[in-house]
Amino acid sequence: MSNDSLGRVETKSFMHKDSFSLKSGKTLQGFEMVYQTYGELNEAKDNAILICHALSGNHHVAGLSEDNKKGWWDDMVGPNKAFDTNKYFIVGCNNLGGCHGSTGPNSINPENNMAYGSSFPMVTVGDWVKSQDLLRTHLGLPYWYAVVGGSLGGMQALQWSIDFPDLVKKIVVIAAAAKLSAQNIAFNEIARQAILADPNYNSEDKLPKTGLGLARMLGHITYLSDDAMREKFGRDMKKGEVNFSYDVEFEVESYLRYQGESFSNRFDAHTYLLMTKVLDYFDPAESHEGDLAKTLKSVTAKTLLIAFSSDWRFSPERSRELANAFIEAEKDVSFLEIDSPHGHDAFLMPSETYDSAIETFLDKNE
Repeated sequence: MSNDSLGRVETKSFMHKDSFSLKSGKTLQGFEMVYQTYGELNEAKDNAILICHALSGNHHVAGLSEDNKKGWWDDMVGPNKAFDTNKYFIVGCNNLGGCHGSTGPNSINPENNMAYGSSFPMVTVGDWVKSQDLLRTHLGLPYWYAVVGGSLGGMQALQWSIDFPDLVKKIVVIAAAAKLSAQNIAFNEIARQAILADPNYNSEDKLPKTGLGLARMLGHITYLSDDAMREKFGRDMKKGEVNFSYDVEFEVESYLRYQGESFSNRFDAHTYLLMTKVLDYFDPAESHEGDLAKTLKSVTAKTLLIAFSSDWRFSPERSRELANAFIEAEKDVSFLEIDSPHGHDAFLMPSETYDSAIETFLDKNE
């Protein structure tokens, strides 16, 4: 085993037995949340970092799972990596509504002893943060040294600093925004319609794999940049020549179909619908009539905002808007735009600048 590997990691479970009220007005009669931890909690219990996952992520952030799969941020989390487990106690959880062990659409509804399916209640980023705070209490942590996330995960980090300002010292918001643009909401709606239009949606014995696969194909296009797709695929043909049919001809078609098929075998359609709505609903400034600076007045956490040059799903301009709101609210904020050809997916990939920025921000004394 290499000295930068976490090896096999154990998935743990937190059971919250009391009722849990959601922003929608609905209530869960308790819930289960699965999580993993990496590194050791120090004696002062002041080195804990929460890493929040994005739309299709989960609690398996790093190390090897029971079936030998690497965590989705394994290149960034571990000994001597950007999130150094020699220094920090790192926690990753699967959010409510997920499909990897936490209470969600596949769970049994205690009211009728049947799987929730499409009846699972809508949740929000605020609901997630509230449930994560219950996990913090369960773990005996007085506060988070930092809360970190990319994309939808970054939105959770931002919400943490607003809702629980006394319980988080630092936040790192990566490739995210204070709210979705109309274009982003439109992409999410097309993805949802692909799933809802699948004849197997809500079927008792079949999965809407075609609809979920199409949703993933659409999403995947928005995660990559034009330059990255051109460099990776160009107009390369699968068989070297045009065959004048609707079968796979271009390499990019083959890649997208593979991504759709693979994703539809490991993810839940109801969860995908739910997660895209969580994204759409996110708007912390709503509590102050759209004035984000006023919303941020309660924040005490030191903030690092990171954006990537070729990310058009959550462009650097959106991070600058957030940075300007922090400045207007007279908060401690740093902003970094990293030159990268990888589009929105760049937040998942290590680079010297990226790693160094995170390490420096986390190591910097209060």
